[in-house]
This record gives sequence, C-alpha cells and structure tokens, in this order.
Amino acid sequence: MPVTHSAEQTIQSDRTVRLLDTTLRDGEQAPGVSLSPDEKVEIARALERAGVSTIEAGSACTGAGERQAISRVTDLDLDARVTSFCRGMQTDIDLALDCDVDGIHLVVPSSDRHVEGKVGTSREDNLEKTAELVEYAADHDLWIEVIGEDGSRADLDYLEALMGTALDAGADRVCFADTVGHTGPERTAEAVSRLAELGPVSAHTHDDLGLGVANALSAVSAGADLVHCTVNGLGERAGNVALEEVAIALAHVYDVDTLELTELYDLSQIVSRATGVQLPPNKAVIGENAFTHESGIHTDGTLKDDKMYEPYAPETVGRERRLALGKHTGRAGVKATLEEHDVEATDDEVATVANRVTELGDRGRRVTDADLLAIAEDVTGDDRERTVELLDLTATSGGAVPTASIRLDVGGEERVASGTGSGPVDAAVSAVREALGSMADAELESYHVDAVTGGTDAVVTVEVTMVRNDRSVTVARSEADITRASVEAMVDALDRLLASDEQPLAPADD
Repeated sequence: MPVTHSAEQTIQSDRTVRLLDTTLRDGEQAPGVSLSPDEKVEIARALERAGVSTIEAGSACTGAGERQAISRVTDLDLDARVTSFCRGMQTDIDLALDCDVDGIHLVVPSSDRHVEGKVGTSREDNLEKTAELVEYAADHDLWIEVIGEDGSRADLDYLEALMGTALDAGADRVCFADTVGHTGPERTAEAVSRLAELGPVSAHTHDDLGLGVANALSAVSAGADLVHCTVNGLGERAGNVALEEVAIALAHVYDVDTLELTELYDLSQIVSRATGVQLPPNKAVIGENAFTHESGIHTDGTLKDDKMYEPYAPETVGRERRLALGKHTGRAGVKATLEEHDVEATDDEVATVANRVTELGDRGRRVTDADLLAIAEDVTGDDRERTVELLDLTATSGGAVPTASIRLDVGGEERVASGTGSGPVDAAVSAVREALGSMADAELESYHVDAVTGGTDAVVTVEVTMVRNDRSVTVARSEADITRASVEAMVDALDRLLASDEQPLAPADD
C-alpha cells in the first residue's frame, strides 16, 4: 500500500522510469566475484523475468572468456536490451560488435582528475575523441549511452559540454556517474537537471557514503528516466545502488512501477548463490530479517494487523513473513509458531513455553523451531516418536572424490546408503537423500555455519532451514565435526517435517 502522496512530491506517479542492471559487469567487479558464462546466463534470465529493461552483460575488452559469456547472453534473444561496457577506444567498440550486443556504454573521462591525470589528454581533445567514437558506434547501428566518468567531481559546465557533444554526435542518451560515491542528492540534482535539458539522461550511483538510493531518487526527480543498479548492491568498494531498493522505493513511495517486484527475492537469491556473497540479515528488501519479527510487542501487533510493523507486505517482493524465537518472544509469537507446526497447547502451557524460550534466549542462544518443539513436548507431555533417526555416519575426503555412508532408522526400518559430492558434507547429504528416496523431497532453503569455538577441541554450530509441502523448520546442531553437525541438523529437520505429513511412509527407492 503506497504512502499518501502530496502535491509537492518531486517524482510524479505518471513518470516512466526504467532500470539498467549492471550486475554482470560492475557487480562482477566486486572483490572475489567471478561469474561463469552459465551463471551469467542464469542471472540474465532472472533479470528478464523481473522485467529489467537493459542488461549490461560485461566488458567485451576484458578477454575471450568474457566475450564468450556476453555472446551467450545475446544468444538468449531477450526482450531486454543487452549491452557491453566500452572504454574510450575504437577497439573496445569492435570487440563489443563481435559479441552481437544491442548497444554499448561508452565511458569517457569528465573530471579534470580523469581527463588529465588518468587519460593524459586535454578537455578539447577529449571532446573531439568522444564525438569520433560516438559517430563510429552510430555508423554500426549500436544503441549508445555515453557515461561521463567521475561526473560528480567534474566542472558542470564542462560536463554539460561533453554530454552535449555526445548527443550531437548521435548518442541515444548520456549518464551522470557518481563513480566513487562522492556526492549527495543536491549536487546530483543540479547536475542531472542540466543534462536533462540536453536529452535523455541516466544515473549511475555508488553507495560509498550510504547515499546510493538517495542520489538515484534525486536524479529521477531531476529528470533521469533510467537508473543503473546491481542486484544486492554488488559492486566495487561499498557497491552500486541496489536494484531491489530503488525498485521498491519508487513503487512504494512514489507509485512508479519499474519492474516485476515479486521476482526480486528469487533474483536476489540467484545472484547471492552465483557470486558467493552472503546478504547481511538486516539488508533492506531481501535480508533475512526484513520481514522477521521476534519482539513480543511487534509480533503481537503483526498478528493482529499485518501492516502494523511493516511498510509493505512481504509478498510484494516475493517473500513470506517469519516469526523468530528468542529472548524477546512473547506468548502470541509462541502460540502462532506452535500452531504453524500443528502443536496444541493450553494458554497456561503456552505461557510456560514462552518463559522457557525467553530463558534460552537470555543465555545467548538462537532459538530454533526444533528447540521450541522440544520445549513444547516437555511442557505438554506429548512425547513424539521419531520418524527418521541417524544411527551411524562415516565420511572421507582424503581421496579424489569425497564419499560418505550413512545408516538411518526410518519408521523402524534400517536403511543404509552411500553418496559422493564436492566435499564430505555434500557427500553425506547425498547419502541421506539416497537412503530416504522420495521422502527426502524437502528443499534445503538455508545452510549456515554459525559459530566455531577456538582451540584443538573446536565446536562448530550448523543451522539449516528445510521446506516441505509449504512447511518449514529450522534446526541447529553443534558438534566437533561439521559433517556430523550438518547431517544431524538435516535429519532432525526432515524428521520434524515428515512427522507432520499424514501420508504413510514410502518404501526406499530401488
């Protein structure tokens, strides 16, 4: 539900604003991130599903591998425009053409620091070179965006002259770039408003001062109709402005639609897995805690009115609300969570369970679903018969292929299986799935190694969340061996999920 609009707002709801995603180029420049061609294809398809208008697939000048990846994306025949980053060199444009891209982002220096110090040229020669490159790209039927690098530190008169030269030479649009995350909303608005008088203008902002979204919105209010973003805010240093944050801010605050918001969470997860960059739990829109409530006051209010403590419904961005358990959990949260797991308890029993959950949280423990259910079983006296139990586990990783063998008790039947994987944990999980067959159709939603103690007797804590038939359960286990901790947590989570399934146990698969 958007906020109430006022006549004085600077971005009107009838504005057309599009998002350009540069995760595959600027996002990949984040330290430690390297995407394979298959990963770029997967992300590009997810961006297409989300309705992103332009996908910057990479920098063709980087090398043959990068050109192969860009070509893989262009071969998808997406509705989105697919582009390549180009330095101010004709050879870069030629390499982009070899990848069959729809367009290019031609980056030319705009501040004296870059014109003279980095490139070693003059303002006048820079204008002439820019015009020549734009004309060359236009002659080859490319869509052209010219980016004035370091525009936030440029002399605005010169930036205006440079971008005007680009448009006169045939560029389709120009871009104001806060390359080093240097400036604030006022300077952004001043620069973009001047460039918007010349022609279509975009904004490229970084988050070094934590002002990425503020600067992007300021640019839109000043006339920009295209915003450069990356999924999860990936990028050099503190990253680029986050696509999901710009999209929800424009939709919720200004009622301006840019893409399919319901695709944002899946898109975020795909990028996180491909890049190996984990999301901070308090990350806006897509962080684990964004729609998680632990406080008793907040949980009680949310259960009464789901808009009480949330700016917009989690379903808006493809998510679900979650009630967390801990020292701040009240009776309403405990009762709601027990009901989710089909556990019946009286009001007095709920109060007792809530007190014990608080005591556990006071000791610094993260209280998982399994902890809550174990407490509830003790309080209500409802002993639970296990469906799946780990009897034995052996894992080896010294050879070329890590292997594991496992022995489970499944409804009184002993099952033995083995598996291989990329590591001992992966091999053990494969063995569990082999032993359980179709019973193991649960999805491993999250896997975290939460804590490791020091010394030779180090203990690791593994937390898993598994989902089956729209039900989820979180279990944590601590062991000296990470493989055993992982398998015990997974088996216990499966046991909890299977216990709620009224279907008879299936025999082991052949």
